[in-house]
Amino acid sequence: MNDNNSRGCCGVLPAMAPLANPYVPWQPQGQAQYAAKTGLIRGTLFPCLDLPFLDMVNSEEKSDTMLHQLQALGFAVQELGLYLDTHEDDAEAAELFRQYAELYEAGIKQYTQDNGPMFQKQAYQNGRYSWNETPWPWEYRANQEG
Repeated sequence: MNDNNSRGCCGVLPAMAPLANPYVPWQPQGQAQYAAKTGLIRGTLFPCLDLPFLDMVNSEEKSDTMLHQLQALGFAVQELGLYLDTHEDDAEAAELFRQYAELYEAGIKQYTQDNGPMFQKQAYQNGRYSWNETPWPWEYRANQEG
């Protein structure tokens, strides 16, 4: 019996073995962006990085519920934040980041007022913990917007 198997190990790599050689294309500054809703579906806000694997393209649209709008805005904030990590002097992207972040925060506030806490850290209000009292975001029928 292999000594590694007796310790519960499944395999061993030699020291400093490369697992992969990743390549990340460099984004030129000032490139066009998808709208947040499209970016969420495509997996990037930046058409120049939209490189479908084996020409498989995700084009399925999300419904226009408040939760999907917040999901798209949150994605856009994250994506632009990552872009700005390497392109901090792109004023147009920084302004778009600010706009999306404001819309996202306002949307979270409105959703929380209408439906209860969206995040567990919001569940303690008015001296009580209320996380389990409202429908979970994935309970579609309970969260259907009219």
